Amino acid sequence: MSDRLADIFTWQKKFNDRVRNERQLKNTNSEWIQREAIALIVELGEVMEEVRYKWWKNPTPIEPEKVHEELVDVLHFFISMCIDAGMDAESLYQGYLSKNQENFRRQDGLSKKNGYAPEV
Repeated sequence: MSDRLADIFTWQKKFNDRVRNERQLKNTNSEWIQREAIALIVELGEVMEEVRYKWWKNPTPIEPEKVHEELVDVLHFFISMCIDAGMDAESLYQGYLSKNQENFRRQDGLSKKNGYAPEV
């Protein structure tokens, strides 16, 4: 089985390259990251709409397939941001592992970062 995260990065890069070339879009990496961050925020808003966050309205059933679709849209923009920031699948994976380990150390009161020591 191939590395699925690497596959996602490959396919997203192909898509980004195609759209940018066909539409003759010329932005700096910084500008792309800014645009993708805005798009990601918009997609997260669409996730919120699908999970019916408006407590003041009559509740309606959530459609999991629509939530999944919006989460995949979020992933598209997130991976694009990673690519434009110079990350590949391996650096994202390693960064995630490192941060996850630090998060566990924080919860265990073992982190050297301020504010995470256990309360006495």
